[in-house]
Amino acid sequence: MHFACERDLLLKEIAVAQEIISSRNTLSILSNVLLSLQDNVLTIKATDLKVSFQTQIEVESKAPGSITVFCDKFLGILRSLPEGEIEIKLDENLMVSIRPVFQKIDFNLKSVPSDKYPEIKEIPDEAYFEFPQNDFLDMISKTLFAVSSDETRYFMNGVYLEKVDNQLIMVATDGRRLSYISKKVGGSIPEFNGVIIPPKILHLIKKLAPGEGNLSLAIGDKNLFIRFNQHRVSSNLIDAQFPNYQRVIPEKQEQKLVVERESLQAALRRVSLLVEGKSRRIQLGIEPSNIVVNSSEGEIGSATEEIPCEYDGPEMTIAANYMYLLEPLRELGEKKIGLEFTEPDKAITLRPVPDKDYFHIVMPMQVG
Repeated sequence: MHFACERDLLLKEIAVAQEIISSRNTLSILSNVLLSLQDNVLTIKATDLKVSFQTQIEVESKAPGSITVFCDKFLGILRSLPEGEIEIKLDENLMVSIRPVFQKIDFNLKSVPSDKYPEIKEIPDEAYFEFPQNDFLDMISKTLFAVSSDETRYFMNGVYLEKVDNQLIMVATDGRRLSYISKKVGGSIPEFNGVIIPPKILHLIKKLAPGEGNLSLAIGDKNLFIRFNQHRVSSNLIDAQFPNYQRVIPEKQEQKLVVERESLQAALRRVSLLVEGKSRRIQLGIEPSNIVVNSSEGEIGSATEEIPCEYDGPEMTIAANYMYLLEPLRELGEKKIGLEFTEPDKAITLRPVPDKDYFHIVMPMQVG
């Protein structure tokens, strides 16, 4: 194998590959990245056996071939080299030479034959369907933060994806809050049972996808496959039964207030400077045309801020974890949001105004 390419082009993809690789894995081959060269196209593959990544870049090919190299060291070498064209060559002793074309710098890195690399799962092309990248990224952003980090409740450790009629739906919950978003499907989508997607691949898609055009998505029995631009990513699915989230969604809520999103967001950030570390509890004193946001941190101090709102119902005080309100507010672009509620001890629903395809439910805390 022998080729030349721009350092920055290769560096960008190898950096992504290193994020996929599990440094704690006892199988040393999984610390390597696979490089395959054919017809001026270099294919790069990385996997931790749960999440896999594949991409292609155009290079100047001088001899085809394939090999695997220790990704962490390969990445470090690429970062150390100056910008410009580099040359990579494999010799008969399985040593990979990495050097800039116009400077006297030469690294030699041991390699492992590519036939020892684990096979990355594939799915037939006909299994894929098209979906707008921007919509898929929006769905990820509005749900990913609500995934549970409690590994004993692994059925909540991912984002639930299902198809209902002509809509794709994503839901995430940690048992104390729930984020729900739906997007209409433009074309036909094959039927599939609801699946739980691990966060790692969703973070990867969020990072790599530019948000333009469509992506191709396929759902197998135990795997998710996604293609966009030159990238192909796949992941094992979480083998579990997702909670019946429909039972959490209130059928009707008696009261609703409307408030400027940025005003509420700024007030929560300021007042949260004085909250108890574990509970993160703030109180919303709701009264006609006004919300009083307040917090207290033991003997250290307290904070209060009043902001105007559109509301003409009864006075009420609701307590909640401020992060459960702040995180969805960060993802919303609308100027106004609505808070729907009935009683202090029942669920609060946060929606954009005007109502769209997203809502976020928060279970309140004890007042006092």
